[in-house]
Amino acid sequence: MLELTAAEIASGVGSGELDAVALVESCLAAMSDRRDLNAVITVCAEQALARARSRPSGPLAGVPLLVKDLLDTGGVRTTYGSRIYAEHVPRRTAPAVQRLEDAGAIVLGKANLHEFAWGVTSQNPHWGTVQNPRLPGRTAGGSSGGNAAALAAGLCALGLGSDTGCSVRLPSACCGTVGYKPTWGAVPTEGCFPLCPSFDTVGPMARSVRDCALAFSVLTGRPVPESRLKGLRIGVLVEAPRVDSAAEPIANDAALAYVERLEALGARVVEAELPPPEADTWPLFYAEASASHSATFPARSEEYGDNVRAKLEHAQRLDPAAAVRAREAVSAWRARSAAEPAVDLVLCPTLGIEPPPVDADELEIRIACTAFARPFNILGWGAIAIGDLQLAGRDDALVLGAALAWEEAYGPPDRW
Repeated sequence: MLELTAAEIASGVGSGELDAVALVESCLAAMSDRRDLNAVITVCAEQALARARSRPSGPLAGVPLLVKDLLDTGGVRTTYGSRIYAEHVPRRTAPAVQRLEDAGAIVLGKANLHEFAWGVTSQNPHWGTVQNPRLPGRTAGGSSGGNAAALAAGLCALGLGSDTGCSVRLPSACCGTVGYKPTWGAVPTEGCFPLCPSFDTVGPMARSVRDCALAFSVLTGRPVPESRLKGLRIGVLVEAPRVDSAAEPIANDAALAYVERLEALGARVVEAELPPPEADTWPLFYAEASASHSATFPARSEEYGDNVRAKLEHAQRLDPAAAVRAREAVSAWRARSAAEPAVDLVLCPTLGIEPPPVDADELEIRIACTAFARPFNILGWGAIAIGDLQLAGRDDALVLGAALAWEEAYGPPDRW
């Protein structure tokens, strides 16, 4: 049961061939056995079993779901990965979570994450560091590390995460799973603790593109796109885009291995370059993050972990005028990139480097780890991580359709 895809589970539960209760019991037992992963903060066993007994129906009937503990779940503790909200129990469920439940998904619990979703390692001083089941000793990635680790270990069939600079995709690359960051605004972010609202997105995580596309369809009410690579013009980024003053040039060597495979499926692959923004974009990120935490920082700064506290202290020292310039640059960059580069999709790595050690200093590695992922949050494009292969573009259907075609030909990342 633990190896079934979300689509297979929904079909089996819907036809009566699979017992949703037995499936949930298997997942709960697996979660108990793999507590060493620190993938889950809160388990809601009673609620999940009661839901399974109610015979859920729909396109996600009986699918075991882990929700990143940044998204509100009514009646279930939601900590935002923090000490401050350790006993916080929301009254309402975030719309994105509710849409998955309405489609039949069963929430098993809340997945561990980097504190307040601001970090690339899921090293959490309050709830423990998420461990990588595929690459022990290496980071599971962040900030949605708990979701990716749980998927890789077979603890659930579907995850719901958030992505402001890499947070759905980077853990997927580290753990060999799949994560989709939708175009900005495609999925509601209400009920998700904000980090940088100009870049925040909520998206599905799974072990296959097909499951991510199915969940995205539920989240948006749009049909699952047709698989397609033939005839598409795909631009390979020669190096990571320069989107801020801290970025270092990183060559795109990892994605070159995929070019022949894409061409074999009928895509036309060319070299491409994203035009750089006209100003450093970091000040906007820091300004909005500071505003998101204004109710508790600096008033309760001692309750933050060292990592996030350092970032917020830096944010409060920034010149407000720099944030204004950054916002203008982001707006202009989005407008310019509506036509440049002249390609349907962009190909690049998700991570592009070996996953860092699990105990790496996050402040030292975060720029390199997000070099190929963060630009697409700034642009507002959709981007999918199929392991360390990333496809990005302006249109969700094109991105997902191309990813589906890739998977139909070569399988999910754990089979490469």
